[in-house]
Amino acid sequence: MVSEQSVIESCQQWVSTVVVGLNFCPFAKSVIEAKGLAYTVIDERDIARCLKIFCDELKDLDASEGIETKLLIYPQGFESFDDYLELAALAEALLIEEGYEGVFQLATFHPDYCFEGQKQDDPSNYTNRSPYPMLHLIREATIEAVLENVANPEKIPARNIHLARSKGRKEMEHLLQSCQPHD
Repeated sequence: MVSEQSVIESCQQWVSTVVVGLNFCPFAKSVIEAKGLAYTVIDERDIARCLKIFCDELKDLDASEGIETKLLIYPQGFESFDDYLELAALAEALLIEEGYEGVFQLATFHPDYCFEGQKQDDPSNYTNRSPYPMLHLIREATIEAVLENVANPEKIPARNIHLARSKGRKEMEHLLQSCQPHD
């Protein structure tokens, strides 16, 4: 079993190496430098319990002025991409039900992430692959403020896909594997 600290360190390494290092997210670096990214390990397999914790994390983020974004990390229980997608869909519905639509945005990351219509080995999938299954809560106001200073923000996904494909599957896989825990 990997320790909670090791899980967090692995995800911090991924954010540094992949998300910031490849500039997949234009506001990640400034949020990290301002210590506005929080990591929460949810070591739970029961989906109902996970959703209760998700709801608590929404409320906590809403009340936390210094935190802009949270990565909720699920080291066990959602290894199957299909199980993870079910969790993500239920979390998205809960976010809306709890009145946080327009306040927070939910982004999804998983070790086996595969965009609909893409082959599993397409390097583009690595734009959303991570060391562990994660739900990423982001303040929409933060995104909007940062994107005001980004030229053509609508082109970010296509740029990321192009970059991942230009690096190739092997290099992207190596980057992800370099972030695995060492417990």
